[in-house]
This record gives sequence, structure tokens and C-alpha cells, in this order.
Amino acid sequence: MAGSFNKFICVGRLTRDPEMRALSSGSTVTKFTVAVDRRGRGANRENRETDFFDVTAWEKLAETCNTYLKKGMLVLIDGRIQIRSYEDRDGVKRKAVDVIANDMQMLDRSNQGSPSNGSARDFDGFGESAYRATGGGNQSSGEEMDDEIPF
Repeated sequence: MAGSFNKFICVGRLTRDPEMRALSSGSTVTKFTVAVDRRGRGANRENRETDFFDVTAWEKLAETCNTYLKKGMLVLIDGRIQIRSYEDRDGVKRKAVDVIANDMQMLDRSNQGSPSNGSARDFDGFGESAYRATGGGNQSSGEEMDDEIPF
């Protein structure tokens, strides 16, 4: 009989800048949310729905995420699902699903502030505007980059 297995992989965009904290134990933790689009069902296959995943990164990965990730960036998160229980302000027991990141890959081209050509792109699924580099001043001459992910 096989052992337990808990694996989570997603590709999506950050809905806000990451927030890093230092704990009293000396550990660092960074939290952020990733929005992942999915197609609708049935006759509405073209309509997109969005899932929002709360992601937690620890230690060195937490520092890397805090330093390099910004709202709107496209990232791949590899991690595991963790379910925690808590009581809300009214004493009602609730559960929350968190993604604990093991690895993160930035999938956007160089994204440093607003794009060199000033273009804006609307996020699919949750209507927030974000700037995304289109490569104008960031690419060497003759270099072309695809927006497609090769897998």
C-alpha cells in the first residue's frame, strides 16, 4: 500500500504584494495570494472563474518571495496543502486552506515597476489593473520572448 502524498502546483498572478514577518523564534514567513483562472463548465466553457490561494513561504524562500515578487506577477508555486482550524470572533469553528510553498518560479519577463512603454494589462478573472513589462527597453536587440509557457 502506498504512503500519503500531498502535492500542490499552480500558475497564477499575485493579487497583492507579499507581506513578510519575522517571528520571535527568528524565523521569517511571507504570505501572499495567487489568483488562478479556470474555465467555466458546460455551455459557459469560455467564461472564466478564478480561485484564490493563500500561500505561505518560510525562511530563505520567504525572503526571496518578499524581495522579488510584486502584485500582478505570474508565478508557479510548488508546495503542499495544509488545513488549519480556528475560531472566529463569534466563537464559530472554521477551517482555512493554506498552501505551504516549497518552491517558487517567476514566470514573467523582467518586471521592475511600470513597463517601459506604459501599457496596462487587466487581470483575467478579478478585474484589477497591473503593469506588465512587454520587453520594449528590457530586451536586447533582436531578442524575442514568447508569452507561452513551454509545457
